[in-house]
Amino acid sequence: MTKTHLADSSPAAPATPDETAGKPRLGRKRDHTRDTDILEAALDVLAETGYDGMTIDMVATRAKAGKATLYRRWASKSDLVLDAVACMKSKDLDLEALPDTGTLRGDLIAMVRPPNIRDAERKLNVMTGVVSMIARDPEMAAAAHAAIVAPRAAANRVLFERAIERGEIAADVDLDTLSMIAPAMAAFRTLILRQPPDREFLVGIIDNVVLPAAHRGTPAH
Repeated sequence: MTKTHLADSSPAAPATPDETAGKPRLGRKRDHTRDTDILEAALDVLAETGYDGMTIDMVATRAKAGKATLYRRWASKSDLVLDAVACMKSKDLDLEALPDTGTLRGDLIAMVRPPNIRDAERKLNVMTGVVSMIARDPEMAAAAHAAIVAPRAAANRVLFERAIERGEIAADVDLDTLSMIAPAMAAFRTLILRQPPDREFLVGIIDNVVLPAAHRGTPAH
């Protein structure tokens, strides 16, 4: 008598690791709804304590979140700080809605508003907090520049380009250097002199440094 083999008569062989590797695993989904609050808390702690003094516990306490929640989202303090600094760029100035007073000085002075000053001071305090990390982490240095210095320089460049179109300043001015003067001097004041870039300081930079440099070589009207 011959034996017949039924396809479904023997138990299925256990799946191999290769067969299960591509299958999705069930587990708790990450909740990203608190990310903004956590990143803002990280920036506050960073500005107050600096990178070396900052701990995950401090951020969790400030954000009213569990420490495990932070570690599920960020594997290390450096990862958290990098994301927090990068998220500051999402609040950049709207280059399509900059002041347009009809004069370069008017536009530059109009940018020196309390909300802008507070935002700039906070960003520079964050930069102070990550100085030690910037020195050893090129990725952090790039993120800090993109979030803290580049947005204000980009806004300044728009104002100078408008002044060129109006014939107020010469077309061959060094836009890159002009755009960086105020952000660079504000950073120096905060990082080196440990003084806030208040309105008096910023207006003085505009009148005594930026405008004379912008008008150099411009024919008098």
